[in-house]
Amino acid sequence: MLKKFKNWYKNVFGSRREVVREEAMDVKNHRVDIRDVTYFVAKALFTDIPEMIEIERAVYSGQAPWDSTAFANELRREKDRLYLVIRKNDKLLAFIGSTFDERNRDAHITNIAVLPEYQSKGLGRFLLGIMIRKARKLNYKTVSLEVRVSNKSAQRLYRDLQFEQTGIKRGYYFGDHEDAADMVLFLNENEDEAQDGVAPQTREQN
Repeated sequence: MLKKFKNWYKNVFGSRREVVREEAMDVKNHRVDIRDVTYFVAKALFTDIPEMIEIERAVYSGQAPWDSTAFANELRREKDRLYLVIRKNDKLLAFIGSTFDERNRDAHITNIAVLPEYQSKGLGRFLLGIMIRKARKLNYKTVSLEVRVSNKSAQRLYRDLQFEQTGIKRGYYFGDHEDAADMVLFLNENEDEAQDGVAPQTREQN
């Protein structure tokens, strides 16, 4: 009897969970207005990888922490990875990546980078807001990330979004071995989504 109940529960609620997850991981290509400027948002494609690496180099003083193989491996994992890009006039300006861990109910931001000339224009906040809202939709407990201890501007943004520092990873970053600050946003089901960042106008484009 118990085994039958477990199977029934899994079939009914497991399938519902899969539907919710598929909906959360789905992102339609669309235009979005951020601070009165129109951009194009889409899921990252394999053809975006060279430009994503160029953004890394622009942000990290010529270094690219992730190579094309690492990005390709991430993009293949469509069930538990989500990578988004922002373009303007067909130029890739920013991207974000996240893992969605069902067991720990945590969305972990693996990558976020914005071209230096487009920083402080709301693009990073917008991308983070998308991931936070998706984590809420999945009823996750946390959104987590690492950030260089020297990157004070990024830390200010994360704190503005209610992330808290929970620890330090010593010598975390490849190359210069800089420490990373662990930061976590603890999600509360009763919180509204106003603090998730900007709520820009969007226009779907098929």
